[in-house]
Amino acid sequence: MKNGVNGVALGVFIFFFLAVTVMGFLAARWRRADNEHSLDEWGLGGRSFGTWVTWFLLGGDLYTAYTFVAVPAAIYTAGAAGFFAVPYTILVYPLIFTFLPRLWSVSHKHGYVTTSDFVRGRFGSKGLSLAVALTGILATMPYIALQLVGIQAVLDVMGVGGGENTNWFVKDLPLLIAFGVLAAYTYSSGLRAPALIAFVKDTLIYIVIAVAIIYIPIKLGGFEDIFAKAGEKFTKAGAGGLVPAPAGQWTYATLALGSALALFMYPHSITATLSSRSREVIRRNTTILPLYSLMLGLLALLGFMAIAAGVNVTNGQLAIPQLFEDMFPDWFTGVAFAAIGIGALVPAAIMSIAAANLFTRNIYKDFIRPDATPKQEAQVSKLVSLLVKVGALVFVLTMDKTVAINFQLLGGIWILQTFPSLVGGLFTRWFHRWALLAGWAVGMVYGTAAAYGVASPTQKHFGGSAKEIPGIGEIGYIGLTAFVLNVAVTVVLTFALKALKAPEGLDETSPADYTADAGDAGVQVELPPATAGAGH
Repeated sequence: MKNGVNGVALGVFIFFFLAVTVMGFLAARWRRADNEHSLDEWGLGGRSFGTWVTWFLLGGDLYTAYTFVAVPAAIYTAGAAGFFAVPYTILVYPLIFTFLPRLWSVSHKHGYVTTSDFVRGRFGSKGLSLAVALTGILATMPYIALQLVGIQAVLDVMGVGGGENTNWFVKDLPLLIAFGVLAAYTYSSGLRAPALIAFVKDTLIYIVIAVAIIYIPIKLGGFEDIFAKAGEKFTKAGAGGLVPAPAGQWTYATLALGSALALFMYPHSITATLSSRSREVIRRNTTILPLYSLMLGLLALLGFMAIAAGVNVTNGQLAIPQLFEDMFPDWFTGVAFAAIGIGALVPAAIMSIAAANLFTRNIYKDFIRPDATPKQEAQVSKLVSLLVKVGALVFVLTMDKTVAINFQLLGGIWILQTFPSLVGGLFTRWFHRWALLAGWAVGMVYGTAAAYGVASPTQKHFGGSAKEIPGIGEIGYIGLTAFVLNVAVTVVLTFALKALKAPEGLDETSPADYTADAGDAGVQVELPPATAGAGH
């Protein structure tokens, strides 16, 4: 590790950071609508984005700074077990191809802004809608925190903010500044800011990966040497390896499947989806987004390259930033760090907007102020997006970073429990609303309690996301076990409640709503074609 501040890398990093900050504020004027004071405008970009804008936005949303830092870091420390992220992003696209267009159609027809809006409309249950909203906000907070951890890893390697003994305020000041800027342009520009910045972020990431995957192996003597050195390290350590150990295969498979089911339950995934202007845009995106999975596979290999390059860090999150600093010229290290830093800002902005929309529509409007005007809704969302970011910042500044990683996995356990209400509701109304609420509660309680009981070398509780699956005896992802319990309870109680003829609640949707497209009878295109057309 180099001593002091890497001035050239820092200069390049600041240049790109300032450029995207200016873009973030200018985004408020990008394709501005006549009525900008509404959640459709601020929180969904006017529902006007075409194929490419949506692709960059979804990519910027799902492939975060933490993908850049955490997936290779997992491979650096644990070997091939960390590759579970690659099959899960492959599994997810056929899955979302079946339900996302349906969600887009019914949301566009009824003006739904959040998943909770849909759940309330479909099942006629404010209680179930509230449960989905609270789960979404809860699961999003640590996810935003992890974006900040990604920025902090880059700043640490650049030597900004001093060492471990530095006063906490001086150490975290660069992060506080970055976060203040993010909060300001999200507040002013809403979803248009991350949509515009996503172009820069993805371009930088693709350039960095293309260079890294060719340049670094040449410097290290080729992939054969890289795999040999990685294998040697894992053999000596007696943990990890180039293939998952037989004992870890259930964990690998359940983590991949559970993560795939959870990914598009997150509010930010849905926010990016609902911002697109037609059903066809969503269908196209599910077929071209797997390009990012290829990128993720190449990214993951950086973990093995860090081992072969002799990178030695106690905190695995620093492995890839340190690899870049060791292998690249200083100016290109700055470009790579900018890609990671901007890669954190885009999803953090979308996540805070998504969580704010949930609060505004499904807590504030449903329970506090039912007569809120669209302008008041937008104002509340803007303020809550700031509060969500502050909450995430407190998370990063006060908690051990290893805890933050495991809390993100806990977020996956939680958000997966909304799957039966959302995806189930898109295809059938057979499930009873009270049964769905009971199933959700059982999944949440079991998942949280099981994760609380997992210890690790650094902490007593929430030390991991895998535990023995009851009845099977294998170690598996807690989220998937909780999900199976959730579905079982929901099915059994639905039979019971239907037998008792419990009130079903009013369904405000109709079968035709699930296949409606913009321009169909009774389905508005939010923005006039001259404005909306810029999305293609």
